[in-house]
Amino acid sequence: MRINRVVLMLALLLGGCDQPAPEQKGFAGMGDKAEAYTAVVPGRVFSFPADHGAHDGFRIEWWYVTANLKDRQGNQFGVQWTLFRSALKPVPEQAGWSNQVIWLGHAAVTSASAHHAAERYARGGVGQAGVRVAPFEAWIDDWRFSSQAADPLSDLQLSARDKDFAYQLHLTANRPLVLQGDKGFSRKSAEGQASYYYSQPFFQANGTLQIDGQTYTVSGPAWLDREWSSQPLSANQTGWDWLSLHLDSGEKVMLFRTRQKDGAPYLTGTWIAADGQTQTLSGDQIALTPQDTVNVAGRKMPIRWVISIPDKHLDIQVNALNPKAWMNLRIPYWEGPVNITGSHPGQGYLEMTGY
Repeated sequence: MRINRVVLMLALLLGGCDQPAPEQKGFAGMGDKAEAYTAVVPGRVFSFPADHGAHDGFRIEWWYVTANLKDRQGNQFGVQWTLFRSALKPVPEQAGWSNQVIWLGHAAVTSASAHHAAERYARGGVGQAGVRVAPFEAWIDDWRFSSQAADPLSDLQLSARDKDFAYQLHLTANRPLVLQGDKGFSRKSAEGQASYYYSQPFFQANGTLQIDGQTYTVSGPAWLDREWSSQPLSANQTGWDWLSLHLDSGEKVMLFRTRQKDGAPYLTGTWIAADGQTQTLSGDQIALTPQDTVNVAGRKMPIRWVISIPDKHLDIQVNALNPKAWMNLRIPYWEGPVNITGSHPGQGYLEMTGY
């Protein structure tokens, strides 16, 4: 959930375009009006594996993986891998330098004492980055998310590396993916902003991880989010707080709130049963309250949250594994693994933008 003016300016430099970058609104320009792009409307019929690929006509899209990992001694780690697609024009992708798509990759590894993040940029159309459906592969430079399986989301390889970290993970899932919101139509505001959104929250990850010169054999749950949209925020919205939670009971929870300049945040979520059945949660069913804050990069970040979902008898606290998990990139935000205590213990991931 993050593409901004830096991406647009880079695109203008790469493409030699003479149009000025549009005025940005909301977090990372996601409140910009996008009348020329394809609108997100209810009632879309998803088609797989085609919808694992890119979507011409939409402005913003991402393939986003997080994993909560432990080594054999119980040390905890978090891994993030994200590929963003940003279309500068609502037209089909072109080959070569006439291509009007910018790709952006983010990768990170977090432990209790360290956090390392890296980014990659690429122009579309020249093979440096992209997504193909059969066989499935999403890549930017040597960062890869790929599968040879007929059902790509059942068996994948995930890898990235930078000077301070690297990881190579094998992801498998034996349950169907989850359509978020109203059958994949995910509202982001009361004004109607929305995305198409599905997840695979049932991945199990196994592999190796390197951080600060040490190598660990790791395993644990992982989560894939896929979203695409043209205007996912309103101009009044300043950012969001998003959580993906793996409960020890086998259940999963996705929650997010989009904060506004004026008025209460927009809040929603999804309760995912251990068998994959889902229930959309409205804002009045959820209490999501930030607690302790820390100073990170000159900002006060809430790194402990209290969450209550009375209908599910859930009453938990969510605590950051590493409060300093700041993604100090061109598009900065906080992102890292969390531990869950209370009625439903577990682990998960927290992302906070726009602070």
